[in-house]
Amino acid sequence: MELLLLSIPLLLIISTVLIGLSSNALNKFYSGVISTSLVFFALILSLVVLFSIYTSENELYYDNFYDWHFLNMELDDDYQDIIPSEKGDVFIAINKCIDVLESDSVSDSEKSFYLKLLVHFVGDLHQPLHIGRYEDRGANRVYVKWFGRNSNLHRVWDSDMINSHNMSYSELAVNLPNPDFLVFTDEAKDFERADVLDWVNEIHVYTNQIYAGVSVDDKLGYEYQYKNFGTVEELLLIGGIRLAKILNYLFD
Repeated sequence: MELLLLSIPLLLIISTVLIGLSSNALNKFYSGVISTSLVFFALILSLVVLFSIYTSENELYYDNFYDWHFLNMELDDDYQDIIPSEKGDVFIAINKCIDVLESDSVSDSEKSFYLKLLVHFVGDLHQPLHIGRYEDRGANRVYVKWFGRNSNLHRVWDSDMINSHNMSYSELAVNLPNPDFLVFTDEAKDFERADVLDWVNEIHVYTNQIYAGVSVDDKLGYEYQYKNFGTVEELLLIGGIRLAKILNYLFD
């Protein structure tokens, strides 16, 4: 199975460039462990966001890390109220990646791999239906029409709205909201490990709103795109800023 990160997970990379890593972090980022990942290095340099872990690692990736892409919660739950899956989830995954990247006893090649995972999982977290209900597999079973074609609500938020916007990834990044409105919010603060839990519960608010706005067999198109694409852009921007904050925390 090919792993294509077509929307939020991909576009986060450009957002981090827009808000800027610290110069010290960037130097370490380019000359340190990340230099062993040519795909990631080239992606940062060229602002190409077709970031995929469809490599020789892909089979291992799916077998061992499948459950790390998402988190199943009931809509009225907060993360601290649930019993985490023994197989892991996206909250556990992000923290594990940070642990590995902070470790002095892990090889550069392993750190490079977990850095790829970190980028992916921060992206997954900021697609709200990755924190969806178990019974419909994060809205993958909420079947809808998208401009007359068969789709599902999860796919609409993963890729359909992005692709229907008809911008290149670089054009979309340039046209994201100005981050100045975040100056007086918690997003302006340095990353702390406790932030990840807050992010999960915050994104879950969006999850509830998305579920409430759509029913099975709804016909979605221009009106849905118009009403919701601003939320997509906001999540891209916030996710990118948060990824950059984590990278500053790790490499600065």
